[in-house]
Amino acid sequence: MSNTPSTIAPNSTAGRDVAYCLHPYTNARAHEEKGPLVITHGQGVNVFDDQGKSYIEAMAGLWSTSLGFGEERLIEAANKQMKELPYYHSFTHKTPIPPIELSEKLLSMAPVPMSKVFFANSGSEANDTVVKLVWYYNNAIGRPEKKKIISRIKGYHGVTVASASMTGLPANHTDFDLPIANILHTSCPHYWRFGQDGESEENFSTRMADDLEKMILEEGPETIAAFIGEPVMGAGGVIVPPNGYWEKIQAVLKKYDILLIADEVICGFGRTGNAFGCETFGMKPDIISVAKALSSSYLPISAVMITDKLYQGIADNSAKIGVLGHGYTYSGHPVCAAVALETLKIYEERDLFGQAASVGAHLQKGLAQFKDHPLVGEVRGVGLIAAVELVQNKATKASFDPVGKVGTYLNERAIEEGLIIRNMGDSIAFCPPLIITMHEIDQIIDRFRRALDKTLDWVKAEQMI
Repeated sequence: MSNTPSTIAPNSTAGRDVAYCLHPYTNARAHEEKGPLVITHGQGVNVFDDQGKSYIEAMAGLWSTSLGFGEERLIEAANKQMKELPYYHSFTHKTPIPPIELSEKLLSMAPVPMSKVFFANSGSEANDTVVKLVWYYNNAIGRPEKKKIISRIKGYHGVTVASASMTGLPANHTDFDLPIANILHTSCPHYWRFGQDGESEENFSTRMADDLEKMILEEGPETIAAFIGEPVMGAGGVIVPPNGYWEKIQAVLKKYDILLIADEVICGFGRTGNAFGCETFGMKPDIISVAKALSSSYLPISAVMITDKLYQGIADNSAKIGVLGHGYTYSGHPVCAAVALETLKIYEERDLFGQAASVGAHLQKGLAQFKDHPLVGEVRGVGLIAAVELVQNKATKASFDPVGKVGTYLNERAIEEGLIIRNMGDSIAFCPPLIITMHEIDQIIDRFRRALDKTLDWVKAEQMI
């Protein structure tokens, strides 16, 4: 057992957490001192800690609890399926009913024609599956050399060995001996940060496409299998693609017969104001991965959708080998699938994608008020996803050193104000549940303003600007 800090009662919930739990995305030594914020229950867009304090969950958990907390229909869907068939698998020609119905629904919603659905349990697993299917497919059609997958700097695709390799963030690679072979990273399409003096958004997008084409030619087009991208980059800082970006990128991919993988794990199911981010930005993918809002995160489930072209190659190869040797114990878990199916029904019945577009516009307008704040370099977003980037110097766009110190301080002040947001370095993310109201958006803006002003006072006192 670890030595529990004296400031945290050893037998308290927080003390037991420190003693027994290793947390994801957490500084383990700092956690020994700070302990956890213990969340006990939730209702609507609010969660409550073990002291009874309420917080607006302006990140929908991890970009994912789209229907908020306490949706009775999802609870009932889980309970009903638990009673009927709490578990069965989809291996070797067997299946429960819910994954069949969910597959049918997903294919009917897909932004481009898709043929088959494969289920996993998280976005990371879905994207790990994507890598294997792409490799399997190219072996199947006699292109064993066409295996490299291009991602982007600051892209986020998960934390398994393959998906973390595609993720383009240093913390996901450092001391994990990643990325693995055959994973490449091209330029990050953040126009505000990386655009050159006098360069228009369109010209910046052209340069991003040129960077991609240069990489393809240097590596050899015959070796490049696929390009993976989020319609809007999420954990890399909520980076909205500049004008013309996806059109130009897709032209390059088509030129060299390279598959497009759309990582819709965050953007899928209404986040950008459409059912899929692909629709918002004109993407025509060959593969789509989804998770998070698929079940409003009430139960873990993810899915990979593939075109008929890919399915035919994969099916032929499984016949040749005798099996598609890939799958998870919980692939298409009947309870998770039943909850996901009910989630999709609720989105439709309540027009929550349309609501995300209208309420999202209110969020974007509210956050735009902070563009003139001394600490704010850029406000960006679309629909119900946004970010505010903090800078040390507005004129030069210079970041604070070290990056993340000010963002962490602001995050802590927001917690004091009853607001849960997320700092990714010094980019502050907002991604509230789709059910959020205009009034609740206003509360987010007010609480954020107070936290931001407290942070400005601290930055001045520390002589950081």
